[in-house]
Amino acid sequence: MPSAPWLHEAIARIEADYQRSADTHLIPLRLPAFAAQGIDLYLKDESTHPTGSLKHRLARSLFLYALCNGWLHEGSTVVEASSGSTAVSEAYFARLLGLPFVAVMPRSTSPEKIAQIEFHGGRCHLVGSAGQVYEEARAIAAETGGHYMDQFTYAERATDWRGNNNIAESMFTQMARERHPVPRWIVVGAGTGGTSATIGRYVRYQQHATQVCVADPAGSVFSAYHRTGDASLTAPGSRIEGIGRPRVEPSFIRTLVDRMVDVADVDSVAAMRVLSQLLGRRVGPSTGTNFVAMLTLAHEMRERGESGSILSLLCDAGERYLPTYYNCDWVHQTMGDCASAEQRLNALLA
Repeated sequence: MPSAPWLHEAIARIEADYQRSADTHLIPLRLPAFAAQGIDLYLKDESTHPTGSLKHRLARSLFLYALCNGWLHEGSTVVEASSGSTAVSEAYFARLLGLPFVAVMPRSTSPEKIAQIEFHGGRCHLVGSAGQVYEEARAIAAETGGHYMDQFTYAERATDWRGNNNIAESMFTQMARERHPVPRWIVVGAGTGGTSATIGRYVRYQQHATQVCVADPAGSVFSAYHRTGDASLTAPGSRIEGIGRPRVEPSFIRTLVDRMVDVADVDSVAAMRVLSQLLGRRVGPSTGTNFVAMLTLAHEMRERGESGSILSLLCDAGERYLPTYYNCDWVHQTMGDCASAEQRLNALLA
């Protein structure tokens, strides 16, 4: 058990950090092609957290969960398996508590994310593929006598889904004065599945008519698992950083997801570009994946003559991906030509 004085100080530091932080903005997307029929689209901008992404919320919850369970002690090495953003945020909180941090991640992780982890005092341990991160993280935790945070198992249970200013409660509070205050759809991606689980539980608990849609990139296993219920399924893994997984993660609760939308890589990157132009600022590729699903749902609603609101997340800023997803040569070599996909999206918006 951690000593009471150190535990109390650790929790107090995290709570003080939270108290210093403002809520993230809700951005309305002005899309005349849909607004004329009463379909409104919104993005909750999670890139404004201190560590620049949606994962800041998850890291805070995981640290508090580990502390209150007695898993973290003074001097503990914190270890995480992460493709980047969660590790950036966990490195921030580890430094806040004066704890060493090791991130186990694929070598394909963007250099910008690696630099951010190191900026916050973390160490990056690179492995060949996404499937290797789990056992390597466990091994490092065992070698150091530290704690493996295991976001893929604990993401869905570390957050208080009933409220306490979680992301779902924040969404509905900010939507209260909009034309359609209760969203018809909330769209999220899934890496751990923790966000879709939190939102899915919250809307049921609050008895909202909102449905949850997960935008799943090519190469991810979640869509097939949602369809079949077979937790033994595997997949190659996603090329959209931060979302999609090669195996079914414990935190992805399929019964809380009403709809899956499969998104091709070229569509994710094209939507990232189109949305960046609409907003006048760069967004990350997982936000592009979300935007494809938002437009898919909006198009279906328009075809059926329905009105309502669709809400999703701006997960992180595009500056993290300048050498990769914003590099035309890299995209063409890795994913193919996105020009026709970009034309289709612009035509849909017109």
